[in-house]
Amino acid sequence: MDPRSKAFADKAIRRERLFWVLAWVGVAIGVLYGISVAYRYWRDPSTEVAIRSVVVLLILLNARQNLRQYKYARVLRDLMGPSETQQSTENDEQ
Repeated sequence: MDPRSKAFADKAIRRERLFWVLAWVGVAIGVLYGISVAYRYWRDPSTEVAIRSVVVLLILLNARQNLRQYKYARVLRDLMGPSETQQSTENDEQ
């Protein structure tokens, strides 16, 4: 593995937990906003739903992408092995 690829993989591995949290926060926000849009439409059927539905869809797609990045980081961690990952994080701390 060349140094640039290794640095990229190490960075992704360090951000693995961040991707996991962002994925679940995105799902929660998307679902809650979707419920809010449905409630507004239920209360007032003349409410514009199309634009808000697109926003809900984009939020959920972003959460899906964060989950995908989490999975890639987890696979990279498993492929690189614990010794290489431990050494790179120790070197970064110094």
